[in-house]
Amino acid sequence: MPQPLKIAVICSSNMNRSMEAHNFLSKKGYRVQSFGSGDKVKLPGAAPDRPNVYEFGTPYDDIYQDLLQKDRELYTRNGLLHMLDRNRRIKPHPERFQSTSEQFTLILTCEERVYDQVIENLEGRDSQTTPVHIVNIEIQDNHEEATIGAFLMCELVAMMANSDDLDNDIDEMLQDFEAKCQRPILHCLLFY
Repeated sequence: MPQPLKIAVICSSNMNRSMEAHNFLSKKGYRVQSFGSGDKVKLPGAAPDRPNVYEFGTPYDDIYQDLLQKDRELYTRNGLLHMLDRNRRIKPHPERFQSTSEQFTLILTCEERVYDQVIENLEGRDSQTTPVHIVNIEIQDNHEEATIGAFLMCELVAMMANSDDLDNDIDEMLQDFEAKCQRPILHCLLFY
């Protein structure tokens, strides 16, 4: 019987892609947590050069109220208020991966830059006895792609969860999955 996976899903700000996948995976009964890997939580603002920037740990509800006060119409139209409403029903606030000491058996990232940040962080940690598979699926940071990415991650996790020997099966599994989803997949096994 395979061990149940303990999953982390990571994007840059723990707002869109990681939270959509967190939502999907938790509804399927998987043990999942979500994180961001950036320095700050950044959301689109009224102009491209003026993003809304928050510290990790700022409650989703506070961010929701802030954007509601700034421009209810804009943030309703661009979907940010809807996204934040979903997020605050899943967990209290965005979390930064580099600040957690939790250990996982599978880490899913949503873009190559995040994948690189996660690897760099894990390689810098002291203990190096726990194995973790890190898999990146390229997902653009918009609402539609986040939903598609969440479906893809659920499909991949289901395949992995049903493997009797994930360490042995994963390379072929990812190769088949990459061909099916037509997205580049990155993978490594680290000990941390």
